[in-house]
Amino acid sequence: MYALVHPSRQLIVGTALIAAATLMPRLTLAAEPPSPKPNVLLIIADDLTFDAVGCYGNKDVSTPNIDRLACEGMLLSRAFTATAMCAPTRQQLYTGIFPVRNGAYPNHSRVRPGIKSIVHYLGDLGYRVGLCGKSHIGPREAFPFENVGRGAVADFIGRDKQQPFCLIYASHSPHCPWSAGDASLYKPDKLALPPYLVDTPQTRSALARYYGEVTDLDREVGDCMELVRDAGVKQNTIFIFTSEQGAQFPHGKWTCYDTGLHVSLLVRWPGRIKPGSVSDAMVQYVDVVPTLVDAAGGRPIEGLDGRSFLPVLLGKTDKHNDVVYGVHTTKGIIAGTPEGYPIRSIRTQTHKYIMNLNHEAAFHNVLISGDREGYWKSWLKRARTDPAAAKIVRWYEHRPAEELYDIVNDPHELNNLAGDPANRPLIDSLRKRLEAWMHQQGDKGLETELSYRKAPKKRPKKAPKKKK
Repeated sequence: MYALVHPSRQLIVGTALIAAATLMPRLTLAAEPPSPKPNVLLIIADDLTFDAVGCYGNKDVSTPNIDRLACEGMLLSRAFTATAMCAPTRQQLYTGIFPVRNGAYPNHSRVRPGIKSIVHYLGDLGYRVGLCGKSHIGPREAFPFENVGRGAVADFIGRDKQQPFCLIYASHSPHCPWSAGDASLYKPDKLALPPYLVDTPQTRSALARYYGEVTDLDREVGDCMELVRDAGVKQNTIFIFTSEQGAQFPHGKWTCYDTGLHVSLLVRWPGRIKPGSVSDAMVQYVDVVPTLVDAAGGRPIEGLDGRSFLPVLLGKTDKHNDVVYGVHTTKGIIAGTPEGYPIRSIRTQTHKYIMNLNHEAAFHNVLISGDREGYWKSWLKRARTDPAAAKIVRWYEHRPAEELYDIVNDPHELNNLAGDPANRPLIDSLRKRLEAWMHQQGDKGLETELSYRKAPKKRPKKAPKKKK
């Protein structure tokens, strides 16, 4: 996994991307949206670190289809989820509302009654809206997707050319256990490791298995691209690929570091989005629904947290949000910190500020207790004799009340600047804005985390006994 450092819009995303882009014909951007309404196919990965694909700078992993999609559309270099966990991430993506305000802020949680989603908003515009693959959302009335089996995707796409469709293709890869794909494609001792991982044979083996599953995910992306092409709807389909959140490695999933919250986001719309283009505009998952509604000709929706970045996609601006937010809730995670461990963050283009609202407790989760991929124990063993390994282990479990990082010069967020008095004015400014956002969201930090009660599942009513 690699950091993507890109202070300007002159971003270079890899030799494969450049070579392919130079061979592509230039498309003339239409002055008005095409008619009829565009179809939408959105592929969402499961626990894919944003830079674990070739077009985001990774030189080890093979992702030719995802890279081709980047050549044919726009790569958004600064896209973010607000929560690095599956259920909260998906439900903010589908509703356009941040996790605490929509109610789905712990993992394995559901949105509040009355919340609407992309199914309603695009449905009101005449779309049929389907979901294929992983769900991890609820309740049903908030997300009344048409269920589409994997073998029925082609039928769903080609069912009715007169009615626009929106299909969410939610892959199960590369979520652990990393057993799909062909791990033998990758030689563990040849892989480059990011500096937040402890370099042990077990870590390298886990990363090779992970990359094997990423390449298998890339196969799924290629299959979907072919289905759209074969159905004859490529020209009028907004094709989106996004990575959900960081992988189940320390510093990724279940954190507010960029490795967890930063997502890959590629959008192709022939004739509308310039092929091979890159935007540094800061967008969040809550912005996706308003953008698709905008592209479909709908009016802005009141009550959402996100707003349309369609002008970014059409090349009219390279600005959107000036900050993005992060919110993590440990309650609801398997083997999570019993006392709760809420984390909140705010990120500008240059700096990240993090508040650990119960930092006296030890950060804990299933990665530490379960160790299904077999590398955490090797870290603990290495930490007994290696100070660098001991620092990484200690840092993951025990954090200060505040963290500040210079994202430009420290993209992996390894050097906490919060202790430097010279940074106090910046910290105070960011903290004030973060707290104002929390207030607007109805977020009381630790109190909010501990007050969550999982909604009981509705039991089916028993059929009345037949009279004799």
